[in-house]
Amino acid sequence: MKQILQNLGSGETILAEVPAPGVRPGHVLVATAHTMVSLGTEKMLLEFGRASLLDKARQQPERVKQVLAKIRTDGLMPTLEAVRSKLDQPIAMGYCQSGTVLAAGAGVEEFRAGDRVATNGPHAEIVCVPKHLCARVPEGVSLDAAAFTPLAAIALQGIRLAAPTLGESVVVVGLGLVGLLAVQLLRAQGLRVLGLDLDPRKAELARKFGAEAIVPGAGGDPVPAAIAFAGGGGVDAVLICASTPSSDPVRNAARMCRQRGRIVLVGVTGLELNRADFYEKEITFQVSCSYGPGRYDPGYEINGRDYPLGLVRWTEQRNFSAVLELMAAGRLDCRTLTSVRFPFDRALDGYQAMLAGGQLGIVLDYPTTSGTPSPTARIVQLTPTASVKGTGRAPVLAVIGAGNYAGQVLLPALVATGARLRTLVSAGGASAAHFGRKFGFERAATDAAEIFSDSEIDAVVIATRHDSHAALAEAALAAGKHVFVEKPLCLNEAELMRIETLLAKSSAHPLVMVGFNRRFAPLIVEMRRLLTGTAGPSALIATVNAGALPDKHWAKDSETGGGRLLGEGIHFVDLLRHLAGAPVQAMRVVRATSGGQPVEDVATIMLEFANGAIGTIHYLANGDKSFPKERIEVFAGGGVLQLDNFRTLRGFGWPGLKSRSQWRQDKGHAAGAAAFVTALRDGGPAPIAWAEIAEAHRTLFTLAAPAATI
Repeated sequence: MKQILQNLGSGETILAEVPAPGVRPGHVLVATAHTMVSLGTEKMLLEFGRASLLDKARQQPERVKQVLAKIRTDGLMPTLEAVRSKLDQPIAMGYCQSGTVLAAGAGVEEFRAGDRVATNGPHAEIVCVPKHLCARVPEGVSLDAAAFTPLAAIALQGIRLAAPTLGESVVVVGLGLVGLLAVQLLRAQGLRVLGLDLDPRKAELARKFGAEAIVPGAGGDPVPAAIAFAGGGGVDAVLICASTPSSDPVRNAARMCRQRGRIVLVGVTGLELNRADFYEKEITFQVSCSYGPGRYDPGYEINGRDYPLGLVRWTEQRNFSAVLELMAAGRLDCRTLTSVRFPFDRALDGYQAMLAGGQLGIVLDYPTTSGTPSPTARIVQLTPTASVKGTGRAPVLAVIGAGNYAGQVLLPALVATGARLRTLVSAGGASAAHFGRKFGFERAATDAAEIFSDSEIDAVVIATRHDSHAALAEAALAAGKHVFVEKPLCLNEAELMRIETLLAKSSAHPLVMVGFNRRFAPLIVEMRRLLTGTAGPSALIATVNAGALPDKHWAKDSETGGGRLLGEGIHFVDLLRHLAGAPVQAMRVVRATSGGQPVEDVATIMLEFANGAIGTIHYLANGDKSFPKERIEVFAGGGVLQLDNFRTLRGFGWPGLKSRSQWRQDKGHAAGAAAFVTALRDGGPAPIAWAEIAEAHRTLFTLAAPAATI
């Protein structure tokens, strides 16, 4: 199928051939009838992509601070590579879509095949969207009008925050699509509306929708005009739907408001405010978030947990439905807002029309699609299939997962091994097609099951979110494939036991490797060599300045990411066990507390090894980024080894070592991938013994349990 993708690094917009998505649990698969181009968001993305790297930096000062912090810890070149890789990743354009349901995923009872729906899906022939970002289109509402639903919901959410009551006067600043939809929604509630825009044509449209309108650029100050419109006392509320770097819209909004007036920012403006304007009138200022409650909440959007109606009356999905009901009642006119239409195969002409200016609603019309995508539609051939040679051939790999980590780290490491890269799979398909072309994969796909039945594939590399690792590893092992899984291999003992059972039953003796890359880092290899033959027990300390994550980040979620100790802390349990050279025989963890509750990612892990060595892991999310992110220290034989950020190894009282530095950070990703591919090619032993993989996981299962807190 085809989809519009934007490269933020080059600014190139393409109509790309990508594999069609399949339906996922909690999601709805929709054949697109129409999408609408967002003149605000999409134009901003296009202009950002076409800007120079310096201009990009000027537009995102907070990102610049993050980059500078990363340079201090990781070095210049790795940071530049990470930035380039991030900018190189394609983003799916569009969020206003309508179409017909092809299939409903497991757990979806609200929709069935054949339903007409409006969603926030991108510009693509087939989309898979969460059920809470989907609403049924009522009879009498055309699908091309329904494509306006997400934009209208943005306007509606801003109005809900302004909370106008019958008879009040409201100013709408900025009469683009969102502003004109807001005008109609406000008029539908019986409110007096004044529209402000520099474009006389948009002002005229606002008048047709029942508002009064003025054009500030034609002369006159909008503030006295708004005050006069409200009868002299100031307006009750201002809805700012403009997109401008200027702070004038907010300043003027405060000046035109009455005592205790309300301002809601729906668009994007500068925020250099005059405190006196707000202080003297006790004006309320609020920023509206997209479609409404639930937006950016993974529990609501991805996991499908609805908010109780009695507590949250208007979620984003309910706002979608409310907009569609207004369309059905004839209170919302979208046809007048449509300036131009293009067939989807000419979508890029639509973007040129947007950049040329003078348009409002740009609608893309799609060819009719019926039936769920066939298995072949979920695969795109990228390069000619390589010939299969005899003995000694390069191992053939498939990779599941094409996110940030895969694109920046794992895939380049696999390319360097010389393995034949057969199929790259991602759920949405766009990232698989992009990285597949970039790194020389033969095919991109959205169906992981396809690779398990492919007899040419020797090994499956899994780089998805943590909760999917075990099931994918089991499927690969059941299909007779070798497996490389990014840590952790699994999230609980039951999953680990199922994998062990598969390994025990297999006559093919498949290799299973987990991405414990740090043990392959060159400076760790050197530390291990220096420790060989050291007299007496060693004491090992890992200090991990992990940094804080948002509370809703998937890595902190016990079901999705397993929590940070299991999800990331397992790296350091494996590393210390590797340096100690002996199994863990005792363990405990101490967690910091806040408000009487343990804090999972501010913790100290203590390990005792069978050879008398001891290890301590300080996993800390409450430090400053200027401190090294990872420091490994070893006290043994009267000397000390200290490794900072996998760049500098220092010896204190250690014969033959004072300091050794690398010009760039190397955490062992490339060496770990090479070790796995070499073992596949040569038939050698697993780079990491299964007993050590299982031991690291069982140690973390014990430590991560709430009862482990002491």
